[in-house]
Amino acid sequence: MDEPIRTERDASQAREPAAPPARRPRIETVDPASGQNGRSYEGHSREDALAILDRVSAAWPRWARTPYAERAKAMRAAAGVLRRRKAEFAELMTAEMGKTVTEGLAEIEKCAANCDYFAEHAQGFLADRPVEMGGPPGSARAFVTFNPLGVVLAVMPWNFPFWQVFRFAAPTLMAGDAALLKHASNVPGCALAVEAVFREAGFPEDLFRTVLIPGRETEALIEHPDVAAVTLTGSVEAGRQVARAAGGVLKKSVLELGGSDAYVILRDAEPARAAEIAAAARMVNGGQSCIAGKRFVVVRDIREAFERALVEAMQAYRMGDPRDPATRLGPMQSIKARDDIHDQVRRSLAAGARLLKGGEVPDRPGAWYPPTVLADVRPGMPAYDEEVFGPVVAIIEASDEGEAIRIANDSRFGLGSGVITADAQNGARIARDELQAGLSFVNAAVRSDPRLPFGGVKESGYGRECSEFGIHEFVNVKTVLVQP
Repeated sequence: MDEPIRTERDASQAREPAAPPARRPRIETVDPASGQNGRSYEGHSREDALAILDRVSAAWPRWARTPYAERAKAMRAAAGVLRRRKAEFAELMTAEMGKTVTEGLAEIEKCAANCDYFAEHAQGFLADRPVEMGGPPGSARAFVTFNPLGVVLAVMPWNFPFWQVFRFAAPTLMAGDAALLKHASNVPGCALAVEAVFREAGFPEDLFRTVLIPGRETEALIEHPDVAAVTLTGSVEAGRQVARAAGGVLKKSVLELGGSDAYVILRDAEPARAAEIAAAARMVNGGQSCIAGKRFVVVRDIREAFERALVEAMQAYRMGDPRDPATRLGPMQSIKARDDIHDQVRRSLAAGARLLKGGEVPDRPGAWYPPTVLADVRPGMPAYDEEVFGPVVAIIEASDEGEAIRIANDSRFGLGSGVITADAQNGARIARDELQAGLSFVNAAVRSDPRLPFGGVKESGYGRECSEFGIHEFVNVKTVLVQP
């Protein structure tokens, strides 16, 4: 979304000769493990994208009137397609953004489970809710109903190229909305595969469509009258652009943006267990996750023991062929992304951080970066102030529990957070009352789950996905009062 895009022409423009058809861009993919070119795809012009939106909009009204049982049947069929084709889809993610095959297979299964969950629960989540009005018999009665909005535009990232889409799509389609997907430019095959899943599952032909367009063309879709709402998962700057565009035309938006998740590690925590949780939290998807643990704030009494244990725990995440089921760390999504991570590490070290592990770019083709552990991290360092989107741990010392909580909250982000402690009751208190985040887990790595609301505060965005709260984001919550 580099510049404003006009969506209408004035009368004088309309009298001009028709312009020649816009050239469709070619989209080239690159295998992050080797740096070699992969498949290429024909993208869509702006005119193509608007024509696809027209078809999605035309498909929506009938779907909005389709009974829940029929919607659920199609959604369960989508889960079946995902499970049948999971090996194919996992390989596609590996080829386009470097995900290990093990994590890719797990991602597809999670998408299928998400489809099953909303197929089962959507009707109950969206059932009419009576409101007690009081008064004598024969008085007015009232209820709240949840009606679909229309076409929801989704702008999605590359790091979980199937899960991010199904996380929004399953509840949105079950609510009776239609969907238009603008995916990240480096995963076009994944974007088209998601569309194919819904088509193979028996959804109406144009109810869910993908458009392969550059980010600068997105604003025209947001402003188009056929788009009712927009959801984005991405960077803070992308969120600002989408929020401005949607707000300018008074459309609902849900934004899930960056994170610099902090885990508070208290003095009663067992260092080895804390390190295992921390390593798992940091290394999900090679560290390329908004809810990956990034800052580990450890109370001084156990800091040295935790450092030793964490370096040991990180040994298990050796770089390797992402197509090998035993591999736990594949490449970063691109060489540029790898170089950005390394620059953050170098600047942190120059500012006084202490390197305990990793921190060097391997001499090999591809976008590789090793598990890296930084200690003595302080404000003013990128590892403290910025989101490091890769396998880099930042250890921050705190004098006591109170300072650890203060440091954890000392961030412009507020997506996930954690507490590691032997006292689960105290951990629950801190998670509930003290940490400024949309998710707070005790003695566990933060994760998304269809049953739990997902989203953040501060610059991590607004709105929620998953659960009953997520399905209510893109419906009209309507009050109905009936006077006899």
